[in-house]
Amino acid sequence: MPERDVPWRRGVAVVFHYLLAITSVLVALAGTKILQPNSLRSPLFLLAIILSSWFGGLGPGIVAGLVSTIFLDYFFLPPYNQFKLHPDNLPLLVVFFVSAVLVSYWSALRRRSETELRRARDEQEAKVQERTAELRQANEQLQAEIAERLRVEATLRERASLLDLTHDTIFVRDMNDRVTYWNRGASELYGWKDDETRGEVIHTLLRTVFPKPIEQINAQLHETDRWEGELIHTKRDGTQVIVASRWSLLRDGARKAVAILESNNDITGRKRAQQALQKTQAELAHVARVATMGELTSSIAHEVNQPLAAIVTNGNACLRWLSNSTPNVDEAKQSVSRIVRDGHRASEVVGRVRAFFKKAEPEKTEIDVNKLIEDVISMVDGEVRGHRVHVRTELTPDLPPALADRIQVQQVLLNLVINGIEAMSAVNGLRELRIKSRSDDKGSVQVSVEDTGTGFSSEDADKLFQAFFTTKQNGLGMGLSISRTTIEAYGGRLWATRSENGGAVFEFTLPTNGMNA
Repeated sequence: MPERDVPWRRGVAVVFHYLLAITSVLVALAGTKILQPNSLRSPLFLLAIILSSWFGGLGPGIVAGLVSTIFLDYFFLPPYNQFKLHPDNLPLLVVFFVSAVLVSYWSALRRRSETELRRARDEQEAKVQERTAELRQANEQLQAEIAERLRVEATLRERASLLDLTHDTIFVRDMNDRVTYWNRGASELYGWKDDETRGEVIHTLLRTVFPKPIEQINAQLHETDRWEGELIHTKRDGTQVIVASRWSLLRDGARKAVAILESNNDITGRKRAQQALQKTQAELAHVARVATMGELTSSIAHEVNQPLAAIVTNGNACLRWLSNSTPNVDEAKQSVSRIVRDGHRASEVVGRVRAFFKKAEPEKTEIDVNKLIEDVISMVDGEVRGHRVHVRTELTPDLPPALADRIQVQQVLLNLVINGIEAMSAVNGLRELRIKSRSDDKGSVQVSVEDTGTGFSSEDADKLFQAFFTTKQNGLGMGLSISRTTIEAYGGRLWATRSENGGAVFEFTLPTNGMNA
């Protein structure tokens, strides 16, 4: 209803109630005249007053009482048919009017009370009905959720029962990580039966060791509905097992997560085999480093002889300065300082050689790749001079440190450099070895070794990194294979291409702390 129509309707209702009051009094007057024309009777007037106040309220009831009092005085009290108030009639009229007012008040009050009571009861019933409807709707939703959950669990059980035929470990857990299904493969691997694991928190039962915080794993699971990784579990007998784990998040029709299906494959044997292989490769790398010692003998001797010769020269000079009739102490001090400097230099050469040939476990540390390249160039100085090779470096300054084992990376780079030098031994023209370093677009450190040798054929390109394949007459064919495995173990890559000048280009990358994912 428009708001502008409300006052108008209220006004019509008020006028109607007052007209009803006057009409009821007129009807009472007519009825009294007909029934008792010559005597005073007020019950019909009281009835009119009660009806007026009942339907119209206190105002129309008082109006009906006032009009009824006037009619009583005019028609039924002497002097008749005159608007003249006789003193003897005053008490009677006052009592009648007061009675009319009281009757109007009580009737209106009772009507209002009944109306308010009825309204309150209706409102309460409406609220009860609304609340009942809400409860009914909530109950229906809850029943639907329960039915959906039971249907999902039944479907999972039906499907999972088929998985008892596989030897893979498969179990289902709810969103609180409590086991709801445990297949036969899980019982065989971990040692617990299905009824023993039901309701147990899986990560507590298996004492799971995660590769990263569980919060990150769960975040990825809820974002992509799946997760894969390696976990370490503890079996019932206390032994540990390494598994390749795959998690799948199961959702209901409303896309609400209801369960997690986890399948695990025992890869303990494979991991141990990989560790044994890495250990064997480390042994082979050590053997290769020792075998390289003979080839580097001249370089090592040259590096050590240089500081030793300088020490002897500076020692003789110091003796001469001190043997003068007037010893030159300042010059002697400078000679001694140079002797100390060259002694440290010789010590560093010996220490570097010992570290290279030392058999030790790999240790991932931060490596200054440019410094590593300079050290390798110093180590092969004898080979470079013996083969009349010109070494040119293009090293990018301020490279981020690479993360790997320094000795192993040094062995890889040394192997590539020596291969390049040997590849140019039969070349009569320019013998140039280019060593470059830079950062690639992923944030890794990239090193390239390019020679101007004979290169390799397209048929041999796919075989270069295979074990026991070699293009050298007396080669073992293990250097490049071990080098690639070493680089890949630290998350890098090693590959080879043919250069424009006909030689070969070997490149490898190593990760850094700041590299892109």
